[in-house]
Amino acid sequence: MMHYFHRQVQLWGEETQYLLQSKKIAVIGSGGLGSSLAFALGASGIGEIHMVDFDTVSLHNIHRQIAFKTGDEGKYKAELCAALIEDRCPYVKAYSHVCNFDEFIQKNIEIDLIIDATDNLPSRGAINTYAKSKCLPWVYGSVEAFNGQVCFFEEASFTELFKITSKTPAGIATPIVMHIASLQANLALRYLAGLSIKKDKLYYLFFNDEGELVTQKFALPKSEG
Repeated sequence: MMHYFHRQVQLWGEETQYLLQSKKIAVIGSGGLGSSLAFALGASGIGEIHMVDFDTVSLHNIHRQIAFKTGDEGKYKAELCAALIEDRCPYVKAYSHVCNFDEFIQKNIEIDLIIDATDNLPSRGAINTYAKSKCLPWVYGSVEAFNGQVCFFEEASFTELFKITSKTPAGIATPIVMHIASLQANLALRYLAGLSIKKDKLYYLFFNDEGELVTQKFALPKSEG
């Protein structure tokens, strides 16, 4: 096993790599962010990864949802992502859950971290409510056009900071999806490996009119609840 993870073991040692084997995460959404997370985290050595999504692949998904290819139309996204993870790494057990988030939490699966890969505010509000009820941290990520947001939520509350609406997002460029998923994956992996991360800090990234990548950081207040 350590030969497979050789470069990671060089980074943090065998003890930390074995620690990852004991961790369990749930990725809520298996589309743009979720399929990128399947690549970024699926071969990292996390013990269990639960991919949650009720949707099937459509042709217009494929250009930005990198786990899928033409010919996958009509197949369940969660199942394809779980299969991808296990095909790439024999040391990770991936489970697919073809259901919505409310149905997934009824299964009472114990996890160490939730990663948001949804595409709407109501779903993130539901993740936040569940995470608070279980004292679980979660990693938020969103993308729209050429911008994105990432935050590791622990003591702050998403629903106290964001107005929950059913707003439809604008168009999305593929690279920003991969970029935001990469940042989410780095936060998740550092946390699971016991490395330091900044919690409850919102990172807002965007390209300005001159094509410059700008990153803004906002410290979030603790939840009032």
